[in-house]
Amino acid sequence: MSVQKPSIPKGTRDFLPRQCAERQYIFDTISSVFETFGYARIETPAMENLSTLLGKYGEEGDKLLFRILNSGDAFSGIDYRQFRLGDEGQQYDSKALSLKTCEKGLRYDLTVPFARFVVQHRNDLVFPFKRFQIQPVWRADRPQKGRYREFYQCDADIVGSDSLLNELELVQIVDTVFRRFGIRVLIKINNRKVLAGLAEACGFPDKITDITVAIDKIDKIGLDAVKQELSERGLTDEAIAVIEPVLSLSGDTASKTAVMRGVLAGSSTGLKGLDEVEELFGLVAAAGISSPVEFDLSLARGLNYYTGAIFEVKALDFSIGSICGGGRYDNLTGIFGMPGLSGVGISFGADRIYDVLSGLEKFPPAVLSGPKVLVANLGAEETAYLLPVVRELRDNGISCEIYPDTAKLKKQFDYAAKRNITYMIITGTEEMSRHAVNVKNIVTGEQKEAPMDCVADLISCMY
Repeated sequence: MSVQKPSIPKGTRDFLPRQCAERQYIFDTISSVFETFGYARIETPAMENLSTLLGKYGEEGDKLLFRILNSGDAFSGIDYRQFRLGDEGQQYDSKALSLKTCEKGLRYDLTVPFARFVVQHRNDLVFPFKRFQIQPVWRADRPQKGRYREFYQCDADIVGSDSLLNELELVQIVDTVFRRFGIRVLIKINNRKVLAGLAEACGFPDKITDITVAIDKIDKIGLDAVKQELSERGLTDEAIAVIEPVLSLSGDTASKTAVMRGVLAGSSTGLKGLDEVEELFGLVAAAGISSPVEFDLSLARGLNYYTGAIFEVKALDFSIGSICGGGRYDNLTGIFGMPGLSGVGISFGADRIYDVLSGLEKFPPAVLSGPKVLVANLGAEETAYLLPVVRELRDNGISCEIYPDTAKLKKQFDYAAKRNITYMIITGTEEMSRHAVNVKNIVTGEQKEAPMDCVADLISCMY
């Protein structure tokens, strides 16, 4: 029998204990900020009905959904002839075939499942409803730096209110989270109504989705490639000439909105979007946000469900894609039978934040520490003597472990150093005769003896 080389699917990762500790630091930090702002945690299943997911993320998003084959032999009893493309062709309609064999899919994000959750549990919720959710999502994307097929999102949403104070609160959350991480960021804001107005201004209001999908790629492919894609999507040179200067518009918020009021003069939707932008930036200024906040007209976020303000956050000192994003959606729950419920949310990309914290060496040293205390194993009698001490330490919330084997002290010291353990309890027959315990700080070299029922107090003082 051949030996199989162990591997995992591309775009997924294993996490060692150190990485798990660092990731938990990210989750705990973000969760604590969410809770400070009054958001309650929920969870939803890893898989949803495919009907819940399809059509919510646009053409590009639907292609990236991981579909799950129906239980058992999903292909049994299928007449493949009905899926042929042409009478004599050997090619098949893969989309129609997948719908026949797959009824479920892995969630693409946390927002659409949240909309389904709100409608399904509306009688159990108090509106406005503020929730946060930290769970993995899956996308059939091409793996590359900062882009994975399985990754965690940390979402906060509020539904049941149209107030722009909610958008401000999300900006405040972003500002607070990254200040706690020690990461300098730029918060970019645009408004989908402004983009809808731009589609009207260039004469192609029905191509708002095509325009936003193309514009959303500007950071990845550049302005010239975006113009080429707009042309391929059916926009004329005259229409592109209206869009191009908008994407490279510079200046502060006031100057940009002044220019855009001229461009969007004939669009009530676009002008309403500019009103919302001005109101939101006024709130941001009044709130004293410490991170820079920019009105970026090239920001599109190519998800179909956004209808108002849209957000994106970039790290200033580390080269990577957006590390946070979100926006306003006015009727996402309407798809599930509950129209008119507006919401707005933000999503932190935990995996990209991990890469930034790691690259900038911003993880606090305490995150990487193992148990606080290692009890040295000098023999069966000494170990039995120290078992009540171990219990006392754990009962007092001090993490500790006993070295499992009797071994030379150097080996046990090396183990403690590799585990980032600070204290070792080294107790032999002499200390036992005095009903005492010897505690050594292996970082500073400090060493003290204490009665065996006072070890927790001694370690707390030494710490």
